[in-house]
Amino acid sequence: MRIITLVKHVRDTETRVKVAENGAKLEFIGENWVLNPYDEFAVEEGLRLKEKFGGEVVALSVGDEESSKSLRQAMAMGADSAILLSDPLFNDLDPLSTARVIAEQLKKESFDLILCGKHGVGDDNQAVGSIVGALLNIPVATVVVNLEIQGSDVKAKREIEGGLEVLEMGLPCLISCQKGLNEPRYPSLKGIMSAKKKEIRTINASVLGIDEKFFSKRIKFITFLEPPPRPKGKLIKGEPRDAVKELVKLLSEEAKVL
Repeated sequence: MRIITLVKHVRDTETRVKVAENGAKLEFIGENWVLNPYDEFAVEEGLRLKEKFGGEVVALSVGDEESSKSLRQAMAMGADSAILLSDPLFNDLDPLSTARVIAEQLKKESFDLILCGKHGVGDDNQAVGSIVGALLNIPVATVVVNLEIQGSDVKAKREIEGGLEVLEMGLPCLISCQKGLNEPRYPSLKGIMSAKKKEIRTINASVLGIDEKFFSKRIKFITFLEPPPRPKGKLIKGEPRDAVKELVKLLSEEAKVL
């Protein structure tokens, strides 16, 4: 079984973000870049399927040279090799454009299964995986929390509002992974050392046959706005009986929640 895992190099969720004074861009304070946490579930699931059925796991990412760090982490976990789609033309792509670039490469690859995280914590679009599946014309199951494969038959249990949904499909297909699917392993020292020697194929736009005309339109950020400041709270003092009366009055007349 040949499994492709789509991974993304993202800012750590502890990075502080603020809007620049002119609203034209975001400023990041104390940023640290990591492998997208949801993609760790995808890599782990790929490794477990490889251990069960044999084959290989290939990590794939779109980004600059820094993205190779997350590809190295995926290989330290156990992925066999990696592909980096890197070109100045690929900078600041919207989800559709990113998916189109990935799909162009995957059309050249043999695969039985594509795994990815349910979304990247950098932009929270939750769109690239589904669009890749649509472009490749293969079945897609998102936010999957349980995956069973028997032969070429796939059963995926996914989260929906108020419950779970079970989908049946065939290989090849694309699965986006949700927390709860598995518990990602930590890279071992041996895995980390081995990852330094593993191959990362870097592919640019010319190799893919892509130029600016390939992208019909790009999304442009016009401005960034901070959320409105939270109103100041009120401290109610006095005896409990009087304080409760005052609280009820405020909830009814000012907050209008009663």
